[in-house]
Amino acid sequence: MCGLTLQVEAGRIAHIAGDKLDPLSRGFVCPKAMALPDIHEDPRRLRGPVERDGAEWKPVSWPRAFEIAGERLAAIQRRHGADSVAFYTGNPNLHSYSAQLFELEFAKCLGSRNLYSTASMDHLPHILASYHMFGSQFLLPVPDIDRTAFLLILGANPAESNGSLMSAPGMPARLKAIRERGGQVVVVDPQRTRTADFAGRHIFIRPGTDALFLLALIQVLFAERLAHPGRLADFTRGIAEIEQAAAPFTPESVALQTGVPAETTRATAWEFAQAERAVCYSRVGACTQQFGALAGWLTIALNVLTGNLDRVGGAMFAKPAVDIVKIGGLLGQNGSFAKWRSRVRQLPEFAGFLPVAALAEEMDTPGKGQIRGLITSAGNPVLSTPNGARLERALGGLEYMVSIDLYVNETTRFANLILPPPSALERDHYDIGLRALGVRNSTRYTKPVFAADSSAREDWQIYAELGSRVARKRGGAAGLVASARMSASQWMGPRRMLDWMLRLGPYGVPLSSLEGEQHTRDLGPLAPCLPDRLMHKPKVIQLAPDIYLEDLWRLARFQQHWQPNGLVLIGRRQLRSNNSWMHRYERLSAACTARIHPADAAARAIRDGDAVEIRSRAGAIVVAAELSDRMLQGVVSVPHGFGRSGSSASVNDVTDEGQVDALSGVICFNGVPVSVTRHADVMSR
Repeated sequence: MCGLTLQVEAGRIAHIAGDKLDPLSRGFVCPKAMALPDIHEDPRRLRGPVERDGAEWKPVSWPRAFEIAGERLAAIQRRHGADSVAFYTGNPNLHSYSAQLFELEFAKCLGSRNLYSTASMDHLPHILASYHMFGSQFLLPVPDIDRTAFLLILGANPAESNGSLMSAPGMPARLKAIRERGGQVVVVDPQRTRTADFAGRHIFIRPGTDALFLLALIQVLFAERLAHPGRLADFTRGIAEIEQAAAPFTPESVALQTGVPAETTRATAWEFAQAERAVCYSRVGACTQQFGALAGWLTIALNVLTGNLDRVGGAMFAKPAVDIVKIGGLLGQNGSFAKWRSRVRQLPEFAGFLPVAALAEEMDTPGKGQIRGLITSAGNPVLSTPNGARLERALGGLEYMVSIDLYVNETTRFANLILPPPSALERDHYDIGLRALGVRNSTRYTKPVFAADSSAREDWQIYAELGSRVARKRGGAAGLVASARMSASQWMGPRRMLDWMLRLGPYGVPLSSLEGEQHTRDLGPLAPCLPDRLMHKPKVIQLAPDIYLEDLWRLARFQQHWQPNGLVLIGRRQLRSNNSWMHRYERLSAACTARIHPADAAARAIRDGDAVEIRSRAGAIVVAAELSDRMLQGVVSVPHGFGRSGSSASVNDVTDEGQVDALSGVICFNGVPVSVTRHADVMSR
């Protein structure tokens, strides 16, 4: 999403800088941009298909690779059924419009219900709430951060992430600007993050209790007559129901569990309600916990009840050149929930994908429907999914595995075949998903910087050829139809699809008009669009869907039986650490430490820099301790995205696939019970 200027000399990138004329990023660049040469020029990056022969990898031609993979995967499905082959798509595919356009058709070619993505490790509570409240998983509100007067942040660190479900490059400057114009920024988080340093106030909260805190804010709104939805009331259903549901959750009743004093909660509710323009924004810390779905729902509800949804300075909706809400409606992809469930634990699907917490158990649990073959695309689930050690063992037992990836990594080393697409600089680029989350409307198409090798296959071509072959070799009428559909998509290609979507969009922009532009085209600030954009019939906001009201009994039971019980683990975002698919690059590597409060460390005779063992039900890791009063006492934090070499460790060797949000199936990366012990003490036993 950031506008960049690249200076290319002799076929190499000589210099990278931010484009100061970009209306969104305004010259900002992050470490990922600076690392583009590292990825493109990396000699370890695969340039062609490789097949595993014992412990060695041998080159194989593209035709041969597709023939082998198609036959082996189809044979598994013929013997064991379509669900016996699974598909996992990773985070990097969000940054390839061609992969996004072709992976759903590829999934249809497989004909399997064992589809997995990173959504259930990240943003599932938000898209689930949008689906139930607005009628479309794609209608996601984003903070109008450049015009707000009060920004309430829960479980997010946008100063490090530059926004998540909020495309806002240069967040530090944007946060400073709020305060400079007289506004407030309040961060609610178990650790004092870099974002909290830019805020006017930081509130410590215990992991997993964000839903209780949000309910208490809503209770105050009604009890003290601060709820004013304004014009939203005309097309909102369920205001009385949510008032009744929130009534028992007073600030006093939740203070013990949240750790937030009642007077702090009440003051925050008053300040938020009385601000001229306010917005509540919650993200991964509030999502990936045992009540993540409730937190996602209540975030939107708070914005609605104060009249701050679809209002300038509040939570607004982008108007992107590619209108994914409209296109999703036309293609019947608004979303779905619990149409089927996973075989072993009965976890619910969302939009056709199952929670990734089920992946390992669906592989290693015998029986009809067991996963026996796997395709991974642009992901590293051994490092990014919970209990990576269990998944690692399960991968070793597969009959056949194909990975679409640039590298041999912790996951793809188990594949029988790796099919690498070109690097990001060797293909064209358009941000379909991220532009729909922009804090300002904009559009840009980027041509390839370098020409790919003539024998290379782009990700969409790999999807098309592999999917078509698997479907055709599996046989049957459904397989032949799926193969024909994929062949038709391949004929059309991603550029024609993109051009069609741009022409169908609100600005009617043909792709050809963007090809010659050097800079991002500004399409203006966010503007109110409800109720027209709502996808429910009639066009209403469903403020109190039954699935959330019914889940409140679980939250109430947790509140009633809550007891402080040792340390709990949470994640940590760092500016120079960007996801498990980039951990190999030096400039994208930060320190992997266990941040712990000095009082918790003293109780365990741990000094700063000591090697400590962190142990959970799932396993154990050893990392260096970092004593910090920026942590809430009782909480330990380890960042995500590291491999297992040197002084680093994969935090997902101790996260627990057995702990999920019971409503959505989202993984509980935050609030995992752990013990922390000096490693020297462990070794001496």
